[in-house]
Amino acid sequence: MGPIETRCSQDTAPLAADPLSLGEIVENGLCIGCGLCRSTAGRDVEMVMTPEGRERPVARKALDKPTLAKINAVCPGTRIAGPPPAQISEAALAETVWGPVERLVLGRAADPMVRFVGSGGGTLTALGQFLVNSGRVKFVLHVAASRSMPMRTERRLSFDAASVVEGAGSRYGPAATLVDFNDVLDRGEPFALIAKPCDITAVRNLAPLDPRVDEHMRYALAFVCGGASDLTKSEQVLQRFGLSEDELALFRYRGHGNPGLNRIETKDGHAFEISYRQLWEDEDKWMIQPRCKICPDAIGQVADIAVSDAWLNGGPAVEDEPLNAIIVRTERGRALFDATVEAGVLEIKRESGIAEISELQSHQVRKRRAVWARLKGMEIAGKPVPFVTDLALRDCAAENSPAANLAEGRGARDRAHRGRLGESPAVPRGSVLGDP
Repeated sequence: MGPIETRCSQDTAPLAADPLSLGEIVENGLCIGCGLCRSTAGRDVEMVMTPEGRERPVARKALDKPTLAKINAVCPGTRIAGPPPAQISEAALAETVWGPVERLVLGRAADPMVRFVGSGGGTLTALGQFLVNSGRVKFVLHVAASRSMPMRTERRLSFDAASVVEGAGSRYGPAATLVDFNDVLDRGEPFALIAKPCDITAVRNLAPLDPRVDEHMRYALAFVCGGASDLTKSEQVLQRFGLSEDELALFRYRGHGNPGLNRIETKDGHAFEISYRQLWEDEDKWMIQPRCKICPDAIGQVADIAVSDAWLNGGPAVEDEPLNAIIVRTERGRALFDATVEAGVLEIKRESGIAEISELQSHQVRKRRAVWARLKGMEIAGKPVPFVTDLALRDCAAENSPAANLAEGRGARDRAHRGRLGESPAVPRGSVLGDP
């Protein structure tokens, strides 16, 4: 298998000089459906829901090379950059797996209502509310349940605290957060982004090409991500109860507790519930999108603040104390965090550290250590991989044994050869090639 067998000294190779087409990005399993390519290309690209339950871009006509080059430059499936080296060197703590840290605490929203409706401790919701209430931003760009199709997720602009809380609670499944990001920038108003780490990567990629990003996006807040699942995962839940999507009035993945129940309400007044553990008990049916399996930064290293679950009981087997691990990553993030604590919006349970967050989020540690070998395995299989910089992938891999890296690399190579790390061409549901 070449160098992957014996050493961890290389970063991933850059993409070929010729940009990948949208189809090549999707079919090689690099797309996460953020929607920024749609925002970049305008009406020449549309986002469709595929039979697999993924939001994917489809070009309505052949895109010219400059447009494809810009898409390749901003796509979080083709370019993934970590924090600037200066930020890492100047951070209060810089750790191989977890990156730059200014402060790491266990905390939560001070408002009991926000904690209750949130999906953990309500920290991101409280931060969003504070930003609009204090006038630091005009609005928050985030996601929330679709008002017409509540199992699905849509991007939302919230201009007040009440609207922010409508987006509280985890959303599992596809979400094209950046589908009209150019229009958001066109508003010329200060805003905050609350999103997946890969969405924030995409926006950071765009910043050198569009000065409006740094001018108007005042804060980027991330949740530590376990992976984006397909909509078909949610559809399986409906099948348990013999329901169809058009019957739904509410589909709450979690929240109203920590983690809270997965709750479904129908338009005719019936309600159904299963536990969070039941929702995810069959690991073979998690239906995590291919891009997530090679994600080098699910922990939000390029955010100002990243927030994760903190299961003090070791996992969501029972209702736990509402709590988040709060990873402050930048000086801007620290100033915001300090202001929210001083204002009584967030409360700190205790200071934390790398050892504790590594225990609470052990799967993130395993993934960070595995990604370098997985990407090398894909390269060896002849597949395109993202150009990754400043994320210490080889150093993370060096924390594994050579045998572990070899197994990860060979596994990725074999899965890539079998097509398991790729996707079918993107077609909308109901098309000739798609499902009805």
